[in-house]
Amino acid sequence: MSRLGDLLLLERTRQKLTRKQVARQCGISENYLKDVEEGRRIIQDDQARRILKKLGTSSQHENEFTLDEIASAVDLETISPVKKTPAAAPKKEEPVVPQAKSAEEQSGIWLDALSSVLKPVPVMNVAWQQVSRRLVPIQDGKIEGANPDRVVYFQVPDNSMRAFRMEKGDLVLIVPSQLPVDGAIMLVEFGAHRMLRKVRIFEKTKILLQSGDRELDAEAMGISEIHFLGRAIRVEIEL
Repeated sequence: MSRLGDLLLLERTRQKLTRKQVARQCGISENYLKDVEEGRRIIQDDQARRILKKLGTSSQHENEFTLDEIASAVDLETISPVKKTPAAAPKKEEPVVPQAKSAEEQSGIWLDALSSVLKPVPVMNVAWQQVSRRLVPIQDGKIEGANPDRVVYFQVPDNSMRAFRMEKGDLVLIVPSQLPVDGAIMLVEFGAHRMLRKVRIFEKTKILLQSGDRELDAEAMGISEIHFLGRAIRVEIEL
């Protein structure tokens, strides 16, 4: 604050007058008086003198002193002014201590963070029930050139494809394909059975389905009899 502003505030509070009352009495705005009292605006001596006179503080000796001299002689802390209550210091917020997350929650967080580069692919058994899942890298938004949402692992149910290095319990990555691919190992379905077989096309409407444990076996079937689910890309061996 300025000394003149202090003096005006002191006299107003002594007389228990509001800023609005003083401003109306002296013909000034309430905001102007507020700025003067808080030291944000400089007031001229003659204007301050008029305000003090309106407040009844003018004396016969007023002309002998300037308002600056009066203000400098007043001990504003010892003549009982209305003291301002210091603003309370803002409360410090207690740091939030993160709670330990469960392994399942942590796994979910990592999956969300890596969702653009890794995809959890379901592992399906022969009954087409999901038994687990595996994380597979995504490249250019695809897995092995296929829609990531349509790729599955097939759990080998028996040793009927051991001759092709696929044993019971191994996991075979399957990408969707509804047409036979000559020379490919494919996941096929006919009747109520799903199985892995190597496909050989020998006529436009016929194929050979090859399998083998210790010896190769082949079965000729019409293409229309078989539902092709997908093509095997790679095998992950259970140790």
